[in-house]
Amino acid sequence: MLDPSSSEEESEELAEEESSKEVLAPAPAGARLSPSRTSESSGPGAGLQPGGRAGGGAGGGGGARPSSPSPSVASEKEKEELERLQKEEEERKRRLQLYVFVMRCIAYPFNAKQPTDMARRQQKISKQQLQIVKDRFQAFLNGETQIVADEAFINAVQSYFEVFLKSDRVARMVQSGGCSANDSREVFKKHIEKRVRSLPEIDGLSKETVLSSWMAKFDAIYRGEEDPRKQQARMTASAASELILSKEQLYEMFQNILGIKKFEHQLLYNACQLDNPDEQAAQIRRELDGRLQMADQIAKERKFPKFVSKEMENMFIEELKSSVNLLMANLESMPVSKGGSEFKLQKLKRSHNTSIIDLGEENENQLSKSDVVLSFSLEVVIMEVQGLKSLAPNRIVYCTMEVEGGEKLQTDQAEASKPTWGTQGDFSTTHALPAVKVKLFTESTGVLALEDKELGRVVLHPTPNSPKQSEWHKMTVSKNCPDQDLKIKLAVRMDKPQNMKHSGYLWAIGKNVWKRWKKRFFVLVQVSQYTFAMCSYREKKAEPQELLQLDGYTVDYTDPQPGLEGGRTFFNAVKEGDTVIFASDDEQDRILWVQAMYRATGQSHKPVPPTQVQKLNAKGGNVPQLDAPISQFYADRAQKHGMDEFISSNPCNFDHASLFEMVQRLTLDHRLNDSYSCLGWFSPGQVFVLDEYCARNGVRGCHRHLCYLKDLLERAENGAMIDPTLLHYSFAFCASHVHGNRPDGIGTVTVEEKERFEEIKERLRLLLENQITHFRYCFPFGRPEGALKATLSLLERVLMKDIVTPVPQEEVKTVIRKCLEQAALVNYTRLSEYAKIEGKKREMYEHPVFCLASQVMDLTIQNQKDAARPAKPKPKPPAGPSPSTQTQPNMINQMLKGIPRQTPKNVGRLVTPAKKLEDTIRLAELVIEVLQQNEEHHAEAFAWWSDLMVEHAETFLSLFAVDMDAALEVQPPDTWDSFPLFQLLNDFLRADYNLCNGKFHKHLQDLFAPLVVRYVDLMESSIAQSIHRGFERESWEPVKSLTSNLPNVNLPNVNLPKVPNLPVNIPLGIPQMPSFSAPSWMAAIYDSDNGSGTSEDLFWKLDALQTFIRDLHWPEEEFGKHLEQRLKLMASDMIESCVKRTRIAFEVKLQKTSRSTDFRVPQSICTMFNVMVDAKAQSTKLCSMEMGQEHQYHSKIDELIEETVKEMITLLVAKFVTILEGVLTKLSRYDEGTLFSSFLSFTVKAASKYVDVPKPGMDVADAYVTFVRHSQDVLRDKVNEEMYIERLFDQWYTSSMNVICTWLTDRMDLQLHIYQLKTLIRMVKKTYRDFRLQGVLDSTLNSKTYDTVRNRLTVEEATASVSEGGGLQGITMKDSDEEDEEDD
Repeated sequence: MLDPSSSEEESEELAEEESSKEVLAPAPAGARLSPSRTSESSGPGAGLQPGGRAGGGAGGGGGARPSSPSPSVASEKEKEELERLQKEEEERKRRLQLYVFVMRCIAYPFNAKQPTDMARRQQKISKQQLQIVKDRFQAFLNGETQIVADEAFINAVQSYFEVFLKSDRVARMVQSGGCSANDSREVFKKHIEKRVRSLPEIDGLSKETVLSSWMAKFDAIYRGEEDPRKQQARMTASAASELILSKEQLYEMFQNILGIKKFEHQLLYNACQLDNPDEQAAQIRRELDGRLQMADQIAKERKFPKFVSKEMENMFIEELKSSVNLLMANLESMPVSKGGSEFKLQKLKRSHNTSIIDLGEENENQLSKSDVVLSFSLEVVIMEVQGLKSLAPNRIVYCTMEVEGGEKLQTDQAEASKPTWGTQGDFSTTHALPAVKVKLFTESTGVLALEDKELGRVVLHPTPNSPKQSEWHKMTVSKNCPDQDLKIKLAVRMDKPQNMKHSGYLWAIGKNVWKRWKKRFFVLVQVSQYTFAMCSYREKKAEPQELLQLDGYTVDYTDPQPGLEGGRTFFNAVKEGDTVIFASDDEQDRILWVQAMYRATGQSHKPVPPTQVQKLNAKGGNVPQLDAPISQFYADRAQKHGMDEFISSNPCNFDHASLFEMVQRLTLDHRLNDSYSCLGWFSPGQVFVLDEYCARNGVRGCHRHLCYLKDLLERAENGAMIDPTLLHYSFAFCASHVHGNRPDGIGTVTVEEKERFEEIKERLRLLLENQITHFRYCFPFGRPEGALKATLSLLERVLMKDIVTPVPQEEVKTVIRKCLEQAALVNYTRLSEYAKIEGKKREMYEHPVFCLASQVMDLTIQNQKDAARPAKPKPKPPAGPSPSTQTQPNMINQMLKGIPRQTPKNVGRLVTPAKKLEDTIRLAELVIEVLQQNEEHHAEAFAWWSDLMVEHAETFLSLFAVDMDAALEVQPPDTWDSFPLFQLLNDFLRADYNLCNGKFHKHLQDLFAPLVVRYVDLMESSIAQSIHRGFERESWEPVKSLTSNLPNVNLPNVNLPKVPNLPVNIPLGIPQMPSFSAPSWMAAIYDSDNGSGTSEDLFWKLDALQTFIRDLHWPEEEFGKHLEQRLKLMASDMIESCVKRTRIAFEVKLQKTSRSTDFRVPQSICTMFNVMVDAKAQSTKLCSMEMGQEHQYHSKIDELIEETVKEMITLLVAKFVTILEGVLTKLSRYDEGTLFSSFLSFTVKAASKYVDVPKPGMDVADAYVTFVRHSQDVLRDKVNEEMYIERLFDQWYTSSMNVICTWLTDRMDLQLHIYQLKTLIRMVKKTYRDFRLQGVLDSTLNSKTYDTVRNRLTVEEATASVSEGGGLQGITMKDSDEEDEEDD
């Protein structure tokens, strides 16, 4: 509440303004300037009035006078200026008058309250704040913050930054005032939920924990370096002001809304006595009475608005009276004790009593004395006593206090030398004139004394008007008391109850009451909001002696009455048949009584005192003693400044419909420009004031909501974000009113309301259709939450013919379908423009000029570095420009010469087919992104119309199909760069249940199916040709494998083609595959040798081709199976051809090798075996299908590979057997009975007598053993399949034993020569041991053949030992460690 004394300085300023105005020229009629306009002016000519402008030049200022225009032109300008000033003045007056009405609504509300259940609005983001947020996120992505984050979170923030923060749709939403920090946070939360859900599970770390951690990091990035505690405190304060506002805050808000200056508010506040609840309640009663009279006048004069039905005229009068009676009931239900600045608006409880009060019956019900109940609280404070001289200083004294008829209280004890207490006693009484008794006692010293001795007493009769400060009072003492001059200092404060409006002593005489002219104590009591009584009281009485109910009385000042002695100033209360005359002893007291009774009677006539009090204190004091002079002073000052006409105006004489429309429009502008993302919703304080204004001044609800809808539609059409739910509320109210289906019954409907409703309905329909058409831009990223869904719901409501009959769903569906068809065109058009802009930017950065600029920058930096280095002593260069100044420009000129000049003629040629395809792929990515955003952010709103969203997506894709077809048509034949476009689109479409195999998807398949078939045909021919040519010039050198375990290897950052590209120039129409060459980085990963280059190339191409076709994920099942079947069959045929060619090459290779023990297994033989190994491994992957009947491809290949391997092993074993047979052939020369055998034996015997002859036959045996061991090692090391090696060794060992056994069997009747025996023993033993070391099973080693050979050699060894006498020289079939060591 404003303190009236707080404007002393301003009163001085106003006095100066008044004095200055007296000097100014008088203003023309109707063009009075406001005091504020005058006071704000300064300097020469500041106070010029509009009327003084024409002759202002005669008074002249200094300097040469400028040439003046013609009189007609000057007069026109002055006239326009005068009209402008008059309009401004009229607008100012209107706003001031409106502010008076608003102030009264705030000061004393009795119909509305500030709602506490409204959704709290979030702080909106401005353009500057959006830029700051962008910079903070960019700093995080650049690594300039201290926030620790993993790669997944950084990628999520990067995507959020690119997709959301940098979006032009978000910038538009910020501009519309509909973007809040909560919106950006919710979008990020929704953005990361899918990412986090797709992450693999981590033990001990839930995904909810990851989500909360990411959101905390997001908040830290969004907040930046701000202290979170300060931000929280700021948010708390703003939230509190958003929920509830005090009266002072409401005054200040509407000052800003209506453009009222502070001093104008102070003038109006004080003059209207807004801090006086009694005055405000009386004002309301007068207003309601005026509205009832206006209703009667309308009914009498038949001046009705134009209604849609003639029968509504009588209903209109009933509505007016019913609304007034409801307001009266609300006012009557207000507690009488309400008042004062401590009253809180949120404590106000609106009455639910809807009964109509019959004022006539109420007036007939007279009050009784028992109906008037007053309750007073008294505070008695005893300070000290003076005059205690006869008592000893150490005597104990104390005081008692009591209110007549109540309890008695006692102070603490004190010594007579210092009788001070400061004790307060609190009492309550129902007596208007209570008696307060205070007694002073001293303790009796006598032994037999029963009571303490009373020293003195004082009896007081306080009133609420008595002084509140402590005063000295003389005490009544007994005659025999030595201290006759006892005084006591005490204070008695009697609080005035809220229902006591005024009290004091008056002289009174009446006809029915107070029949004798006598001075009595009167109290003006408020029994209820409409019932007041003037009561006279006697001392010590709770009930009034007499009372006068003031209903129907009129109070006014009057002249002194002759014959009545007592009292100086008179006033009376007059009613038909009765007059009561009152008189007071003071003029100020009379003014206070008349003002109080004026409020109580509710009369329309305002009493005017015969004399105006101009000073604060008649005695010249600085501090006012009473309220009456102050209120009168402010009223006079308001009158001086032109405010009196606004204060004293009758609210019933104004068009509150237009006034409310104005204040609601200005309030909405103020609301949309504040710091909250309100979406058109008023704040609780604004709702409270507007509700109170409508109820108090009779503004029709339909008019209120029609104006609101009109204002909201204007803002929405101009780009502001308006909540469709808010539009829905107001539209539903107006629709139910116009169609006569209001919840509270049928009401009157004016023609104007119906016409305005139809106009607004059409505007609203167009707005909603436009918003649905531009749903991606009106509701970007689904924000505000639920707005799009509410828009669709509102559209359905708007399309209804009336409030009861629902609109057919097909009609709604048709409208939405039309909107979404247009939306597809709008979205694709804007997307294409964005893609073109993006493409131009990319071209700009790739342009040679920018490349040149980069090179120039590099040269400049290099020159600066060179200049910074210490210079070496060099010969002085010749005079002229330095090399640096010559070299750099020359280089730049040379670069510029190499740049092709782009003229308008050849600009179109720059768009090559490859560039067009690249742009189409980028456009496809944007198309998919738009459809994904629609599904993520808008699908929920269109849940009831999901089929229409599918149609919208198909329409959107059909527009893209036109550009896609155009780009594919210009592509050269037999090029495969468009496959990524198909993969991109198909991967998206097949994952969408609604779009999979839809219209666009089938068109895409029809477009690419011939291309896929052509590609497979060419690849098949190319692979077949590469097999043919590769095996013709195959060297069978092993290469590293590119196909083994690639998925398990972390590949370096290299670009491997998914499918080998076919060269453009294909000779003879047969595609040529590029020769296979492993990348350099593969050697470090794989060290084992594998198949040949041709086979590895074949397997890689087949696998790459199948992987590519598989990655296409062809949506049509039949064609997809056909492709898979064809590729499997192709792979089977290719591998079969590879196996057969390898078998032929293997046989040819073996035929060319040596047949002696000098034979070494070549690397090519091992490579061929490895080709078989790879073929078997690849056939499992490349030739098998999941369908049962298709497994025959794989089975046939397996059988062929197995058969071929068997043949290769057989051929290789046959080669080994041939070498063994050659060795045995050499030993056959020593057979018994041959000439060579006899000659050799004689020679050895003769020579052994003279020299140490080496062991015969060991060279042959050693050569064979070396051959076997080397072959075993090579095969074991180079062949990658253990099973093949085991089979080979088993067969080799068995064949070798069979050959030796056969050779020995042929010589069953002959005794082996000693040299044959030694050689065979060594060969057999070493062969047995070597194959056992290679893992040949004992069952194979110890076969019957081996046993036969062993037995034969053992027998031969025994025979030779007997006959030769140790001629074997230690060679024996028995196992011995010495021999092993010797062999090693």
